[in-house]
Amino acid sequence: MTLRELTYNYKPIRTEGNLDVLITGIELDSRNCTQGTAFVAIKGTQTDGHVYIEKAIELGATCIICESEPKNLIPGITYAIYENTADIVGPLATTFYGNPSMRMKLVGVTGTNGKTTIATTLYNVIRRMGIKAGLCSTVCNYIDGKPVPTECTTPDPITLNRLLGQMADHGCEYAFMEVSSHSVDQKRIAGLNFAGGIFTNLTRDHLDYHKTFENYRDAKKGFFDMLPKGAFAITNADDRNGTFMTQNTQACVKTYSTRTGADFRAKVLEASFEGMNLDINGTEVFVQFVGGFNVQNILAIYATLRMLGFDSQEALVHLSAMQPVNGRFETFRSSKGVTAVIDYAHTPDALNNVLTTITEILGEKGQCWTVCGAGGNRDKGKRPLMAQEAAKQSERVIITSDNPRDEDPQDIINDMLAGLTEEDLQKTISIVDRREAIRTACMMAQKGDVVLVAGKGHEDYQIIKGVKHHFDDHEVVKEALGISE
Repeated sequence: MTLRELTYNYKPIRTEGNLDVLITGIELDSRNCTQGTAFVAIKGTQTDGHVYIEKAIELGATCIICESEPKNLIPGITYAIYENTADIVGPLATTFYGNPSMRMKLVGVTGTNGKTTIATTLYNVIRRMGIKAGLCSTVCNYIDGKPVPTECTTPDPITLNRLLGQMADHGCEYAFMEVSSHSVDQKRIAGLNFAGGIFTNLTRDHLDYHKTFENYRDAKKGFFDMLPKGAFAITNADDRNGTFMTQNTQACVKTYSTRTGADFRAKVLEASFEGMNLDINGTEVFVQFVGGFNVQNILAIYATLRMLGFDSQEALVHLSAMQPVNGRFETFRSSKGVTAVIDYAHTPDALNNVLTTITEILGEKGQCWTVCGAGGNRDKGKRPLMAQEAAKQSERVIITSDNPRDEDPQDIINDMLAGLTEEDLQKTISIVDRREAIRTACMMAQKGDVVLVAGKGHEDYQIIKGVKHHFDDHEVVKEALGISE
């Protein structure tokens, strides 16, 4: 593809050099440039890509897409100048990789909680139907069963379009994507064509980046604002922001609810740690998911399948066969009758949801032990709130490290403890070592008790003072409970 072809629908302000230069790749990271690469210089939140233009050329870049023309133009190099390269990189990447989102049905999921469960379960259901599908997820990306590791919820637009292009080339008919607030704000999904979008809920999160809840909310809304005519927008009628999200969308809006009138409705008929009997739009179905929050997730999944054209009974049959996503209310039971629950609850409301579910199922039959922490280099304001939620519905609480990153784990723990009353502190201990904290809870729990291990969930590591260590909650819990594979 030539630069002229790449920029045909997105004309630069001006150009220098040969527009018919052959483009062999497109990159945001100068270190990845090779012979024939088009390097896109973006003024990012951490660094300015314009600083690395010379490095990109040294490594073989023959075209520079930038906002400000370098003082020294190098002969043989083509320059394309845009007002804002962050706005244009998504559409250019989409063009370069053959508009992959037009070659399959792409569905995005956004909100604070439930994104991974919904996107992953949709992917699993479609594949169970014998249809090829792709997944862009916090945990891992997949191309019809082939894992492609990831380090962020929604990658940069070039990486994302490259991945979607691989999915389309593989024959995937559907792709499901977690859409983070960062990705909308940073225009990582610009240029993509979504067949539909799903809103889960909205609570305090990522304020270290967005600064205000309103900014965070508006970033989420931006996803629905970009949905085209002919797409669908499925929103949670039980969330006060549900209507706000879709008020300006061109997409066909459908609602789901467990409490009020909606297009898709559900209620719990019976619940245990093994699953729930649900009534979904008048049809009874058993699912292997637990908790009110998962009822809403199941509804969102069901609604999406229906909007994609799948038969109601077919959708419910496949949903009943699905198991919880890794790190989402996973249960383990020891020989002495202790149940452990691992859940990636890392916000106050998510922790409340999980504990409410445990309390409802447990009743008066046992006690709840909660092991939790809070991540480092993230919103400090939610730390005392996390501790408060843990204390509110637990008989015993162990505050421990989560993923401290560059912060001192004890400092994070102290921030959490500051949110507790004297009464709360009477049933709370702190153990910095997460392994020891989990072991302690599992050892002290009695028959009929539940140990909730909250936080890291899908991560199989801890970063302590910048050093990455292997740490899998599942392995530690199984060892502590004496559960062999």
